Amino acid sequence: MRPLDRHRTDVGDEAGRSPLVDPAVSRALGRLPWPVPHTAAELAALTGLLTVPRSGITTVVIGHSRDAAATTSAAAFTAVWEARGGVVLAVVDWPETAASWLRSARRMTAETPDAWVVAAAMTGFVPLARRLLTSTLWAPSRTYAFGSLCDSRLPALAGPGVLDGLRGASADGGTWEVRGRGVTTFAARTSG
Repeated sequence: MRPLDRHRTDVGDEAGRSPLVDPAVSRALGRLPWPVPHTAAELAALTGLLTVPRSGITTVVIGHSRDAAATTSAAAFTAVWEARGGVVLAVVDWPETAASWLRSARRMTAETPDAWVVAAAMTGFVPLARRLLTSTLWAPSRTYAFGSLCDSRLPALAGPGVLDGLRGASADGGTWEVRGRGVTTFAARTSG
């Protein structure tokens, strides 16, 4: 993969719009990246976040947008999680645009997992997260994501407090967390 492919932004206009994202905010933030294929380091780091000692996480619900990269990432995580003895309670997908996102939000929270895992484009995940926060018992602090959501514009797009505590992994094996109005990144751990 060429280095620039990790930052692909050539999504169609429909993918950059959502009925629940303020168009003025969306325009101000510019074109948003589309998910790209996950890396082995990213998958390992994401799994590592969920399996730290005393996390107690055994059951997950996996959610993903319908693009090929997010679908593949969700399937890869499912395979790794189940191979480790974890339980996937549900795998939920959603379109990039929806009338209210309530159906997807209810599907994501129909079960009570220890954590949620997300592989998605920001344009679909942000309005879904808003619906999850206002209409369900979902908690961003119990949600882990692939690198497609590691973008400094994410908290501004979602709005104050919507994603506080959301964590994830980056393509290089580093990790990140939404804190207030920003995304804090952490370098990949090295052994030795």
